[in-house]
Amino acid sequence: MTSVAKPFASSADVQEKTETLEVIADGVYALTAEGDPNVGAIEGEDFVVAFEARATPVMARRWLDQLREHTDKPVKYLVLSHYHAVRVLGASAFDADVVIAHDQTRRLIAERGRADWESERGRMPRLFTGEASIPGLTWPDLTFTDQLTIDLGGDRGEVVLQYCGRGHTAGDIVLWLPRQRVLFAGDLVEAQAALYTGDAFHADWSTGTLDRVRELGAEALVGGRGAVALGRAAVDAAIDQTRDFLLVMREKVGEVHAAGGSLRDAFQATHAALAPRYGRWPIFEHCLPFNVQRLWDELDGVDWPRVWTAERDREVWNELQG
Repeated sequence: MTSVAKPFASSADVQEKTETLEVIADGVYALTAEGDPNVGAIEGEDFVVAFEARATPVMARRWLDQLREHTDKPVKYLVLSHYHAVRVLGASAFDADVVIAHDQTRRLIAERGRADWESERGRMPRLFTGEASIPGLTWPDLTFTDQLTIDLGGDRGEVVLQYCGRGHTAGDIVLWLPRQRVLFAGDLVEAQAALYTGDAFHADWSTGTLDRVRELGAEALVGGRGAVALGRAAVDAAIDQTRDFLLVMREKVGEVHAAGGSLRDAFQATHAALAPRYGRWPIFEHCLPFNVQRLWDELDGVDWPRVWTAERDREVWNELQG
């Protein structure tokens, strides 16, 4: 019997996803797309705060065209939850006055932005429709360390941008609307979508970081991918699912690493443990090799994630999924 190698990452995922714009509260919008990256927007008195930018200006304009059916207010602030290319390279389409990110996100863009762009394009080519429209790397105009607040004006309340700790990357931030009890969590939480942890800090993320996310007490949550979680029970379930995924990874990779096994042994053990619950969820097969490699590095004492390049992506994929 001849085994067939799996297509590289998401290179075979060429079918367009159905996009759904949801009005979560008055002036609070989210666009989901069957497991593709989610984006959002919040109306202020006379401006919009946009959350995430998509991978290209062409893709971003598709989102903005739908948003403009609800509001014609200009985008004053564009908030980037972290540095990954599929979240930031479409920023120019928003014509925002201020692009906001965490201090560590600026550092990561400088350190690995170009390599990450090439890596993600190779892994997820469909998300880079209209790549020629990207003017270059996206740089934040304003960064912060712990918290930044934006007054929405009138009686609309405020946006709180919060750093909850190291997680999906070193610089993830969430967007919290305390008046509406709505949380845009970025890739710190996924709702019925697998995690990507190739640049993560697994121990921090699965403990204190998710604890702080949960303590906000959101009643609606927009994760990085997947459906919007509505109601406290659904929000808690999304956070619990994210934590469980991380804890199972830590357990299985840790067992193999401690026993002196191989990286491939760790991948197979982790795949067997996670696949029954998560295997049919978006990007599970794509992400898991890179997740296991990063966690293995952490157990080897590599605290700061190694840079992913297009070449390194293929090497890891061929070793674990080939």
